[in-house]
Amino acid sequence: MESSVNNEQLDTVDYAAGTPDQDQPWAALGLNEQEYQRIRRIVGRRPTEAELAMYSSMWSEHTSYKSSKVHLKQFGQKTTEEMQKHMLVGLGENAGVVDLGDGWAVTFKVESHNSPSYLEPFQGAATGIGGVVRDIISMGARPVAVLDALRVGHEDHEDTARIVKGAVAGVGHYGNILGVPNIAGETDFDPVFQGNPLVNAGAVGVLRHEDLRLAQASGAGNKIVLFGARTGGDGIGGAAMSSASFDDEGATNTPVVQAGDPLQENVIIEATLELFSKSLVEGIQDLGAAGIACATSELAASGDGGMHIELTNVLLRDEGLSAGDILMAESQERMMAVVTPDNTDAFEHIMHNYGVEYSWLGEVNDSGRLTIDWNGERIVDVDPVTVADDSPVYERPYARPASQDALQADTFRGSAAGTNLPSTGDELKAAVVELMSSVNMADRSWISSQTDTSVGGNTRQGAPNDSGVIRVDEETGMGIGLAIDCNSRYVYLDPYQGAQLAVAESYRNVATSGATPLGISDGLNFGSPENPDVMWQFAESTRGIADACQELGIPVTGGNVSLYNQTVDTPIHPTPMIVTLGRYDDVATAVPSWLHPSFNGSALYLLGETFDELDGSQFAHLRGHLGGTPPKVDLAQEARLAGLLANASRTHMLDAAHDLSEGGLAGALADMVLPAGVGVRVNLEYVTERDNIDAFTALFSESQARAIVAVPLSEEVRFRGIAESRGYPALRIGVVDADSESLEVQDLFSASITELREGWASALPQRFGN
Repeated sequence: MESSVNNEQLDTVDYAAGTPDQDQPWAALGLNEQEYQRIRRIVGRRPTEAELAMYSSMWSEHTSYKSSKVHLKQFGQKTTEEMQKHMLVGLGENAGVVDLGDGWAVTFKVESHNSPSYLEPFQGAATGIGGVVRDIISMGARPVAVLDALRVGHEDHEDTARIVKGAVAGVGHYGNILGVPNIAGETDFDPVFQGNPLVNAGAVGVLRHEDLRLAQASGAGNKIVLFGARTGGDGIGGAAMSSASFDDEGATNTPVVQAGDPLQENVIIEATLELFSKSLVEGIQDLGAAGIACATSELAASGDGGMHIELTNVLLRDEGLSAGDILMAESQERMMAVVTPDNTDAFEHIMHNYGVEYSWLGEVNDSGRLTIDWNGERIVDVDPVTVADDSPVYERPYARPASQDALQADTFRGSAAGTNLPSTGDELKAAVVELMSSVNMADRSWISSQTDTSVGGNTRQGAPNDSGVIRVDEETGMGIGLAIDCNSRYVYLDPYQGAQLAVAESYRNVATSGATPLGISDGLNFGSPENPDVMWQFAESTRGIADACQELGIPVTGGNVSLYNQTVDTPIHPTPMIVTLGRYDDVATAVPSWLHPSFNGSALYLLGETFDELDGSQFAHLRGHLGGTPPKVDLAQEARLAGLLANASRTHMLDAAHDLSEGGLAGALADMVLPAGVGVRVNLEYVTERDNIDAFTALFSESQARAIVAVPLSEEVRFRGIAESRGYPALRIGVVDADSESLEVQDLFSASITELREGWASALPQRFGN
């Protein structure tokens, strides 16, 4: 079945313009015959090589979202006026911008850098951080934090160490030199990502309302300048490569992966912010995917006229590059700006002060055309809108896979893996120790120790908390919380429900730390859109995200789509990464996720109810099973839980709080006791009797809309009162016992901190080095 197209221009392709020229590399550039013919019709002739390179980059899946646009539009369609009340800039810009109040705003975004990170893990991950930080800068904001999420293959596969070591080092290297703290992230191991790992990088920046900038080139006579690093041969064809799947031996196209220079980016950040502070630029655009081709066409398309560029003026790092190479190169640490003639001297003065190279490339005009000359020859003459905005929009066919029913019928309880489950105290203890020794639940210090979490002095919380917390306003203490989450197994089992669970978990993590969620950014990682099964996963996931946000009352502010994540015909599990941003009136009220010795004697409350929900769980994954349906979603309960937690945090009722998600109650309790070695005593019978479940289910079920909180004895009455007034289940299940140095489940088992920590602390270092 062929893809249908809902784009009027494609519906009227004029094949009379001629058959595709065999000597033009349109197929090698990732264009199909219909797209090539459309380019001929748009330009009214045979396109030049430079035009073909520009269209191929800008019409690639990675840049144009041609297969995802029809589904992404519902994010805007389902955003109500009430949801937009805090949003200053939404979908379609470099990054979303949210109003924090008191004249402050925050911009944040998550992006993928999957294919480069597979080929060159260190540089791929490093430049992923660099690229998303430049998106933040281009909005007029100072970057204040970064975050990352990694999906890699089996922990013991020979190639996994290469990916993990390189990606973690790359993220740490770039962020540390930038002087921007890494405050949140997650890493998950699963064989399905063996040949196509995911590296998602996020950044957040802070600005005053008056500092907000948008990327557009307006005002005839205004000058176009490229500044920062010189243009080299790295990353040529990167956008096209990211729009293709891997074969058994790697990428279908292997351009040189971009090389990052965080020291150069540091200088660019300061120079750019000074340009903004002195109002010396009319518009600015970072150079990422598709390089100069993207920056020029997008700036011109969003402006009110045209643009002329002298490509010969581009400062080169590598000699011998063709015009098409220069247009498509994705060399890092470059920005393009629009400057009025009156401000050129002041602009140059700032560049000289910071030692930043620049080259004047051309100017804005009223032609309505983007023209580019190279060595006296006109190599591009196009309508910029047709390059930047009018890419094909495909309505790819999709259908629920025939195998989905059998997959969902294969429940954990009904499988061989789900028989003879732990039931005695010794068996349950061994299961908890095994869970916490697994790579997906183990200590992340090996990762977080390679990133600076507190540089800048404004970090209130970093790893291993549910969300990272950054102070924005030193006078009032106002700040933000950020979390990034997705359980790919849930989404594979049920894309609609699984995507909603990703939103719910990220939202809950921010709320558990005491912030009020304001919006999300999404990084949508899927297989080939030409596969109807994958497109069904994508359609259902985006529908789930849109519906979840609508019910929770928070908007999608922006994000990224990465398709063709697969090896040969095997796609990754669908992975819509969700970053949630929340607000604090004062970050001093932020709640940690782990226990401190000073919390001794505090009561432990389980918030929410527990059901028999083990499909897709970490325990099922340990047993090699994937089937059934994910935990049910109750977004109304999630919103009530968030309100309860924010209220309790704001009024200082909580010592600590931890959401219940992967690993269930067992995972949450272990996460709380292990960092500082503070023990707890828990009576599981309270849970089993109330919820009519057995001890194993009480420990390992991954039912949602749950959290465990430590409440000081002095606040118990007040806390129980607000929980009852909100109608939220709050069950007292135990107490913090700082002297016990164990996780004690009364009448069942007692696991010492030493026993729990042995495998938990060593799982990553023993595989990947100290």
